[in-house]
Amino acid sequence: MPRSSAGWTITVFGILAFLLGLLGLFSPATLLGMLGFEALEQRAPGDYTLVYMAASSMAAINMGVYYVFAAASEFRPFYLWTVPFRLVTCTVFTVLVITEAAPAEFLGVGLWEGAGALITGAALWYDARKGVTTRWIPAR
Repeated sequence: MPRSSAGWTITVFGILAFLLGLLGLFSPATLLGMLGFEALEQRAPGDYTLVYMAASSMAAINMGVYYVFAAASEFRPFYLWTVPFRLVTCTVFTVLVITEAAPAEFLGVGLWEGAGALITGAALWYDARKGVTTRWIPAR
């Protein structure tokens, strides 16, 4: 159980990533639709969309688990690392939409990452101001 505001933001993101990963693994058409991509009933030979969906969904499941474990151990360096990297992810996904390489619905992914980074960053700042102590080094 997280003991800080930042830990709770990481927990929520981890759970959402895990659940969306499961959705993509078991119902790729649903997740493709949520992202604004066409979900075809029949795929052409050489179309590896479903393989990519399975791989990225499994990565989301793993990432969700990592986030929840980091929050459970209140591993603050992990929280700090997520902020800039999620902002980079936000930027890349937003650029994909702006350049029309991805449908407009895909912007939700970028906004989710950007908002999550800002919320975690604000929670880290809040915790520091309130004197909340978390572990900087994993226990041995």
